[in-house]
Amino acid sequence: MAQFPDLFFAVTDSWILALLGPLAVYLALNGIDDLFVNVAWIVMRIRRSVVFAPPAGHASAERRIAIFVPLWHEHEVIAQMLAYNISAIRYANYRFFVGAYPNDARTIEAVRAMEARYPQVRLAVCPHDGPTSKADCLNWIYQHMLLDEERTGLTFDLVMTHDAEDLIHPESLTWINAHAGQYDFIQVPVLALPTPVWEFTHGIYCDEFAEFQSRDLPVRNWLGGFVPSAGVGTAYSRRALAALAETASNRIFEPECLTEDYENGRRLHDLGFPQLFIPPTRSGSGWMATREYFPRNWHSAVRQRTRWVTGISLQGWERHGWRGGWKQIYWLWRDRKGLVSSPVSLLTNIITIYAFATQMWNRVEPPVAIQLVCSATLALLVLQIGVRITCSARVYGWRFASIAPLRSIHANWINAFATFGALSRYAHARWHGEPLVWLKTGHSYPSRATLLENRRKIGEILTGSGYVTADVLARALATQPPGVRIGEHLIATGRLTQDDLFECLSIQQGLPLGAPRHVPRRIARSLPEHIMRQWQVLPFRIQSGRLLVASADIPTEALSSALRGYTSLDLEFHLVTPDKLEQMRSALG
Repeated sequence: MAQFPDLFFAVTDSWILALLGPLAVYLALNGIDDLFVNVAWIVMRIRRSVVFAPPAGHASAERRIAIFVPLWHEHEVIAQMLAYNISAIRYANYRFFVGAYPNDARTIEAVRAMEARYPQVRLAVCPHDGPTSKADCLNWIYQHMLLDEERTGLTFDLVMTHDAEDLIHPESLTWINAHAGQYDFIQVPVLALPTPVWEFTHGIYCDEFAEFQSRDLPVRNWLGGFVPSAGVGTAYSRRALAALAETASNRIFEPECLTEDYENGRRLHDLGFPQLFIPPTRSGSGWMATREYFPRNWHSAVRQRTRWVTGISLQGWERHGWRGGWKQIYWLWRDRKGLVSSPVSLLTNIITIYAFATQMWNRVEPPVAIQLVCSATLALLVLQIGVRITCSARVYGWRFASIAPLRSIHANWINAFATFGALSRYAHARWHGEPLVWLKTGHSYPSRATLLENRRKIGEILTGSGYVTADVLARALATQPPGVRIGEHLIATGRLTQDDLFECLSIQQGLPLGAPRHVPRRIARSLPEHIMRQWQVLPFRIQSGRLLVASADIPTEALSSALRGYTSLDLEFHLVTPDKLEQMRSALG
């Protein structure tokens, strides 16, 4: 028994030594692959061969844009998503078509409430229960758009896809409109919203998307490869959609494919439609990109990446093989190599941990050839990590990006488990003849602080939501007295009601609107009377450790600080009109 550890180490060391050569060669080839893309990226930047400048002053008329949002159990976020984006988008000629299933009553109810509130929203209910696939939901949204066109006589020029957690950049539709005359498929970049350094799982998405959107996709587009849709921020011309429908029995989005977005990028490239990827670019409202939170825990990340691997690598291989010329095959390899690279990276991590933990290199010495290949692989790995840190730092800062090497190790494990899960799920479905259904990822919506970064001026919301016309606003701005806010001036001149103004403020600030008229006296006494009078507030409910406070003005940090001195509860502000606040006080007696 005393010899067992020595025997174990001897056998394990011999196996690792046998694997080391093939692993080192594969990792070196993978590093050379990344090196090629890095060199192309540098050349592309030097030649300035990609569109980086915003379409400032572009004079083209606004095309009509339909924004498709497919849903399944999104009742908790869809209202906030629609309200925020309607307030933020600096473009007038668009409409949301929001898809839901008959057996998802809560989501339907939430969308109907937004449809009643905003003329830009249309509910599109699928004719069958869900969930099916995201593509199937999108196809039925498209049919509802056609019915809307028949009913109104107005035709949409472009269709854009988004998800229920997206923050659409205020200028996104303007960029798309500017390039739509030249391209039939336009992809706006997608970047993860920033999270604290210690959130390793979400940090992976920050690093990877910053790198992929800044380097891989621009190079791919520049070298003539097809641009895969990200599923969000993708715009299609009607000409392109008609071609997709004609070539696939009216299935614009392939229902059987779990990554119908990726599929459409490939299909349109094969049909010869010009494609454009717009790299992440700074604008007056921050990075011109769709922003969202991605999965923030292990289980959700593995679940989402399992769908990506299944759709892109396995279904894509099954449906299209390796056709399309050497350029196409190269990018297909880049998309599918994770089937090998992810398990190999996990195995490499395990070997590295074992070697250092057991001091393996003191017992065995690899052949010189393998040592040279390992050294070259390490150099290529350091270079690639440097590129990732640079891309991540460009968006999130150097402090956040400095942890990218550690997050890469975490990513190796998540990607490997997702690959194993995709292979298992795909094999099970094919063996039993079952369809692969929509593997939905849970969504969360950003905080109010994040939303306020891109908020629009109140005048833009008033005109965009139809409360006043542009002419009325222009006249009001011309006659606005000093020290009087534009909303107050419109109310004073009879052009706007107090209720309408506060609805717009609710949209702009990302705050709930309204409070019950009758407030329990014990709740109202949560704050001193003089504080409530001074700041025009009234507590009306205690809920889940929060004090809900009605406010007749936009809450400031000074207000929050003043109230925190009198309560240990978290504060949640709800906007109410001054008249409503006075009614609540009167009801107290």
